[in-house]
Amino acid sequence: MHYLVKTILASVLFLTAASVYAHEEEAEEEVVKPWEGAGEFGFVNTTGNTESQALNLKLNFIRTGERWRHRFTGTALMTSEDGDKDNERYTMEVQSDRSLSENSWLFGAFRWDADKFGSYDPQLSLTTGYGRQLMKSEKHELRGEIGGGYRKLEARETGQTTSEFIGRFLLDDSWQVFASTLWTNRILIEAGSSNTFTQFNSGLAVSMNSKFAVKLGYEVRHNTDVPVGISDSENTDTITSVNLVYNF
Repeated sequence: MHYLVKTILASVLFLTAASVYAHEEEAEEEVVKPWEGAGEFGFVNTTGNTESQALNLKLNFIRTGERWRHRFTGTALMTSEDGDKDNERYTMEVQSDRSLSENSWLFGAFRWDADKFGSYDPQLSLTTGYGRQLMKSEKHELRGEIGGGYRKLEARETGQTTSEFIGRFLLDDSWQVFASTLWTNRILIEAGSSNTFTQFNSGLAVSMNSKFAVKLGYEVRHNTDVPVGISDSENTDTITSVNLVYNF
């Protein structure tokens, strides 16, 4: 819980700093899009020879102005089998972008990742860099970001911490395959001297109406190095999910 409190405070400070930096410009800035976003919910419960439960939650908020764009994403995943919890993970990302031109921007990003059954709990990173619209058409959009910053890792079992400078690379792709079908892919890489973290997310969402959709998701998470002393931790985790999406 103390990690969550620290994370919330850090996020508030991060957004406050961005707001102070842009104070003079915000007074004149026109809000192109107010706060909008989507919530995802998935739950599975099986009984019989094996009893298992799985809960998957995700929230995403975006506010777009003439010069600034702010984004918040939070996720929670919990699974158990025969009453024993075997997966518990919480993540949060906060990012602010300052537009340089129609197709480029500067960004500042904060990421918190608490994996109760993984190699590191938590991972904290604060990065900044340059982003660019690499491709944009009526149905297809590709964005890229590159930068660097600071990361702190804490080994789950030993409690040993590592602080280091990292490089950050991101590609975000979306393709409106059909009028009611959206395919998204996102790869994030944070590379440091002690570990390289890679997260790949792919999702296929089929709209039922303007508010609701069903989404099939696939996620791969990979750490190149597992801390010494965590024998039950794998380098790679994968998650396949089916969620109900509500757009607002």
